[in-house]
Amino acid sequence: MLDDAIFTRHESQVRSYCRDFPAIFARAKGPYLWDVHGSRYVDLLCGAGALNYGHNEPSIAAAVRDYVLDDGPVTSLDLFTSAKHRFLERFVEVVLEPRGMDYVMQFPGPAGTLAVEAAVKLARKVTGRRNVIAFSGGFHGASLGALALTSSPLLRGGAGTSLGDATILPYDDGRPEASRRLREHLLRTANGIDPPAAFVLETVQGEGGLDAARPEWLGEVGRLAREMGALLIVDDIQAGCGRTGEFFSFDGIDLRPDIVCLSKSLSGIGLPMAMVLLRRDLDCWQPGEHNGTFRGNNLAFVAATAALDLWTDPGFRRRTGELSQQVGGTLREIAAMHRPGEVTVTGRGLMRGLRFSRPGQAETLKARLFSLGVIAETSGSGRVLKMFPPLTISAGQWYETAETMFEAVVPDTRAITATAA
Repeated sequence: MLDDAIFTRHESQVRSYCRDFPAIFARAKGPYLWDVHGSRYVDLLCGAGALNYGHNEPSIAAAVRDYVLDDGPVTSLDLFTSAKHRFLERFVEVVLEPRGMDYVMQFPGPAGTLAVEAAVKLARKVTGRRNVIAFSGGFHGASLGALALTSSPLLRGGAGTSLGDATILPYDDGRPEASRRLREHLLRTANGIDPPAAFVLETVQGEGGLDAARPEWLGEVGRLAREMGALLIVDDIQAGCGRTGEFFSFDGIDLRPDIVCLSKSLSGIGLPMAMVLLRRDLDCWQPGEHNGTFRGNNLAFVAATAALDLWTDPGFRRRTGELSQQVGGTLREIAAMHRPGEVTVTGRGLMRGLRFSRPGQAETLKARLFSLGVIAETSGSGRVLKMFPPLTISAGQWYETAETMFEAVVPDTRAITATAA
């Protein structure tokens, strides 16, 4: 029987998720994972947002299988291939044209952090400036350029070198005056910082605790970027591809980014893929100026094309909206089971979580859920229990998961009742 000894002996200590979820997984389908002992788990981690459509979604998996069986080229650098042709055509048809977006696509490599690196590099090239403005609580990747945009001491400390050419400003805190304070902060520090090449932001912060910026605050960031001659880069790597409702997290908001970074669920099945969407007039790259060996992952192109077909089905989009309401309702019920103010619901769409006021509560609930067969991670320095249910989970499957979640929080509510008595 397989055990974890080989991992602990031969894999680096940098591994993290497996420490919280110590099982050896052997099979995956839809919202479920099964370990080598046959135990089933509901996956609300979803590859940290890389599996918005669940595990091995049948239509996507079939497209990949057929492509491989037909001996399609798998890796092609940036050569033209039929797989890329079909993806470009479909993405324009399904995503760009309905939104009137005259953008071109750049494939920088397989990871989201590479999309951020390319976007920031291009912004500096276009503007001739070096400084980039990012926001507290944001996370944009672990490579050095992207890491400079995060405020996490742990992650910054892991760089082992200085991280410069970035200014971190406060993220939206939900108060009405936040937009005004952001503008005032920039005006006060205008003489102390270099003019920015770009503003980089997440509309919902995946690792920062699922804080969701208000539309008015996002609009103010866009206006400030334009006034300062900077580009606006939206990192939609975790919040995009339907996770917050529509395809982009900024759909329906008065926000028009110059550059959009996508990855994670872009391929729809967890195959590595990243993309930078940039306004056509910003495409000033010289051939080969930014490259990478695995920017031609044709299996990912095939999968991503099949994933886009889901977005042409009105029923899929309707069910996603209904699921969002169900998930939000479940979390509000759980919050109501605690003392007022002790637990609040955070996030947007199907990028939701429970924020606990007391340290350790979210981590305790995460461990309890895992013992009951539900995998969910924490974020926001461990205070937020983060839930990313697949967009394809059925109402019945979510109801079953919700029952398990209620069971997991019962010990806390019993403690509250005992204290009150």
